[in-house]
This record gives sequence, structure tokens and C-alpha cells, in this order.
Amino acid sequence: MGSPSRYDNSPKRSRSRSSLYSRSRSPPRRYSRSRSPPRRYSRSPARRYSRSPPRRRRDSRSPPRRKRDSLPKRHDKKDRREKVAVKHEWGRPEDNVKIEEEEVEKIEPNFGLSGKLAAETNTVKGVELKYNEPSEAAVPKTKWRLYVFKGDEQIDLLHIHRQSSYLIGRDRVVVDIPVDHPSCSKQHAVIQYRLMTEDADTAKPKKVVKPFIIDLEATNGTFLNGEQIPSTRFVELKAKDVLKFGSSTREYVLLHPE
Repeated sequence: MGSPSRYDNSPKRSRSRSSLYSRSRSPPRRYSRSRSPPRRYSRSPARRYSRSPPRRRRDSRSPPRRKRDSLPKRHDKKDRREKVAVKHEWGRPEDNVKIEEEEVEKIEPNFGLSGKLAAETNTVKGVELKYNEPSEAAVPKTKWRLYVFKGDEQIDLLHIHRQSSYLIGRDRVVVDIPVDHPSCSKQHAVIQYRLMTEDADTAKPKKVVKPFIIDLEATNGTFLNGEQIPSTRFVELKAKDVLKFGSSTREYVLLHPE
């Protein structure tokens, strides 16, 4: 009996289950349009710590816990301060040397005069003056004059009776009598008129306005009749006195018409 041909369409009596199943039903679809494709992970992965760890059961042998009120106090405020003051030391114990801290002296408040207010009131055209007039300052009635000589020649005449004091120096912004020699200071000296009391022949004392010279700590000094006068001290002047300032060759002769 020969083998059946490849294209034999005659009905067969026996058929396998797989062939029947495949013809009776349609092949399954991979992804239906109505439903979304299946997810790879339908559930979220389990967390590492999803729940709190189980509590430890007390052993029958462990002692019962004490109440909070019954616990002893560990330390008071004094102990806290001591613990805070303790410093941790590192290294070997032999290397740790305690260094005693020196006590810092507290600066007490100083309510004394600083001199700033006086400096502000004694400022002329932005320049601070070294000199302040005394309380006995007065304008003279005698017409005092300064005759300026350079060698044997008179080069200038200064009237110095119109105010109570005359500042001498190189700073022309504030001085009354300028001296341009480089050996003179900016504020060199002052001619000051002071109201003084004199013993007279009568019972009552007599008040007279007299001229004085004061050196303002000049570098090269002030000279009266060829001798240097002490600084910051009043020296009385008289008629025919000769003044020199620093190394200048000019001579200032004090005279009055009376």
C-alpha cells in the first residue's frame, strides 16, 4: 500500500487533539487593544524595612523597670557646670600639661575729660590750635609795637595792641605774625596780654595789663635778649626787649610810644 500524497484532500478518519483544538479556536492574541500590556512587576518590591522590628520580649529573669520619679538624680546644676568646664585632653598623659589661664583684668570705665570737646572748640579753619588763652587775658590800652630788624636795617613795623594775644609761626592759616624761616615751627610762640595786680603806694592794689611771651614747645626754641626761655611758661616782656625765633636772623624789638 503506497504512502499518501502530500496534497491529498481526502478526509481522514482519525485526527489529533491538537489539530482539532487549533481549528476550532482562534489563535490567542499577544496584546489586545482593549487591555494594556501586562506589567513586568505587578506588585511593588518588598521594602527592606516594611515594618518596625519586633520588640524584645522581657525575660522573666530581667528586673522590672523603675518609674521615672523613682530614678535617682544624676547631677545638679553645680555638677553640670563642672562637666562643662572639663576639657578633653588628647595625646599621652605625660604630654598633657595643665596651663593655668591668666585672669584678664577688667577695664573700669573712665569718666575723665578726653579733651576732644576742647579740641573742637579750639579749632580755627580746620586747624587745631596748641594754645588756649587764660582767664586773665585782656586787651591792652598801651599801644605796643614790634620793630622788625634784619641786621641794622628795619624791614617792618607791627602793631600788636588791638587784641589780647598774637600767635607767631609758619602756618599762615592761623598765625597772626608769620615767620617764614624753616627753623621755626608752625605754631611757634604766643605774645599774651594778661591782667595783673601790682602793689602800689596807695592802699588799694593796682591792675595793669602786661605783655608776656610763651614758647609752644618749638623745636628750635624762642630767645629773649639772647637767652632761650623755658617752654610752656609765661615770661614777662618789657620795653626794649629783643625777641628771636629759632635760627632766624630777624630781631623783634618791643616798644611803645610812651
